[in-house]
Amino acid sequence: MTHIYTPDTLPEKIKNPVATIGNFDGVHKGHQALFRKVIERASDIDGTSVVITFDPHPIKVMTPSRLKPLITGLEQKQELVADFGLDILLLIQFTLELAAISAREFVKDLLVDRVGVKEIVVGYDYVFGHNRTGNIEILQEMGRAFDFTVHQIGPVFVGKTLVSSTSIRNLLLEGKVSEVNHLLGRQYQIQGEVMRGRSRGESLLGYATANLQPADGLIPKRGVYIVLVEVAGTPYQGLTNIGFNPTFKDKDQNLSIETHILSLSRNIVKKKIRINFLARLRDEIAFAGPEELSQQISRDIKAAQEFFQTAKIST
Repeated sequence: MTHIYTPDTLPEKIKNPVATIGNFDGVHKGHQALFRKVIERASDIDGTSVVITFDPHPIKVMTPSRLKPLITGLEQKQELVADFGLDILLLIQFTLELAAISAREFVKDLLVDRVGVKEIVVGYDYVFGHNRTGNIEILQEMGRAFDFTVHQIGPVFVGKTLVSSTSIRNLLLEGKVSEVNHLLGRQYQIQGEVMRGRSRGESLLGYATANLQPADGLIPKRGVYIVLVEVAGTPYQGLTNIGFNPTFKDKDQNLSIETHILSLSRNIVKKKIRINFLARLRDEIAFAGPEELSQQISRDIKAAQEFFQTAKIST
């Protein structure tokens, strides 16, 4: 069981902590390599595995204009760390005051004095501290001074693609969710609450849709996707359209995320759902009218059913 703490609630004494530290946006296979090393080393020294992360993302505090949509929000990040089986998740509030702390102060005050680390695991490109002046050499130097060991994990590739938050973000913006899933080691997911739509799905097109108000997660490129939809923990096969409803020429032009769940008929407005993206089916298209769109939805449903049957993805 993963225990979640802040620096103020962290126990005074942690048994032989082995820690990794970072933003971990996406919790992708590169991050997972760090987690596996932390768990391995904690097991070897009869210690405690610790993940240290920040909220909000440092860029949101330092240069908010440069902040790109996050791949995983805090809630999902917590769940993914817990699923991985780490002992402690330490959440640190990122502030301008924290950003002003030098790299050496950060290591001494937090990692040494507060956490009491015995070993630290970091990635090949890890930097930290004021103006990002801290690096692996400083960590190793301070490890010798304060008696902790530093492990550095090299880059992780899937095929020829470097696993990184940037790679994943770019692929999502291209709609390449299948490739994203390979880099994540799981299905890409967004979540949020179902809100009332324009009441034309079932009445006008013959297919009811759940309209998502996303809480977090980068929205993939506009288009139609084959998805698994989690409602109250139960997965259902579905189709999700991301776009601007060009067939209806809506004046407000707000991006919509509409999901047709293949085998669920009950009203789920105000319910929280999770959409797991499996494959991109097609671009969003402007049709001549509702009837033509309805016919296309029928073809999309058939394609999705064939996908699930061929891929043998059960629900």
